[in-house]
Amino acid sequence: MHLTRHIEVLVFVIALMVIPSGASAQNASPAQQPYRILISNDDGCEAPGIKALFERLKSLGEVTVAAPTTNQSLIGHSLTFGRGMAVESWEVEGNLWFAIAATPATCVRMALISLVPQLPDIVISGINKGENTGVVAFSSGTVACAREAAYRNIPAIAVSLEEGQQMDYAASADFAAQLLLEVKKRGLPDGSYLNVNFPALAADQIKEVLITRQDMRPADEHYSKKTSAEGKTEYWSVYSPLTGGEKDTDTWALTQGYISITAMTIDQTLPELSDFIRRWDIVHSWK
Repeated sequence: MHLTRHIEVLVFVIALMVIPSGASAQNASPAQQPYRILISNDDGCEAPGIKALFERLKSLGEVTVAAPTTNQSLIGHSLTFGRGMAVESWEVEGNLWFAIAATPATCVRMALISLVPQLPDIVISGINKGENTGVVAFSSGTVACAREAAYRNIPAIAVSLEEGQQMDYAASADFAAQLLLEVKKRGLPDGSYLNVNFPALAADQIKEVLITRQDMRPADEHYSKKTSAEGKTEYWSVYSPLTGGEKDTDTWALTQGYISITAMTIDQTLPELSDFIRRWDIVHSWK
């Protein structure tokens, strides 16, 4: 079942879309230029989420998929370095797919620098199996793909689907497509990206769309001590997704049955703290 709810207008500064590189792109009229979409994820090329996203987006423009060969969940924004990275490619209905033996962020970086002849107009990552709300976004390879695009001022969206009994990838992909069209029309500010989390509910049970802030609570995780078959002491991560939280945070919204959209930026500078530090003695007296 596809989600048909109207998407709320996102309150953003209207920014120019990235101009594709290359002389041929510069000489062509806008009407002749296909809308170029790059899809990636951290669950791997065979994941149901990326397949659902491709099926929904392939009619909206020229789609390229560049994703890890295998699952790379919770690897964050780490980069593959110091070794060769095998790349396999094939076509699906005239659209290129690349399976890359590398981290999710590296897949996007490699695609932007070396694999696609022209920069995409947008990068969309997902659909991730499991939510990426709160500080988990720092550990998410899905979110890292969007952040990597934002480094180059390319509009980007990370889409995640809450794990549960009613995981509707088709509905999530339909919402992602509608949001992509909004971004295409309105643009995003340079260095920004959107982190979207979709509840594991039937489409008619989802309340609406909320623009949220990031939940800053630490993850619900502990380490269980065990003894291996070889007699060595091991610690195993025991993790549970956060629920609840303060109203209007991404975690709260998802818990309450809303679709959450959190606007993020690559600029981690804290201006208020910078102004405070400027008054410290060490800034004026150290030689």
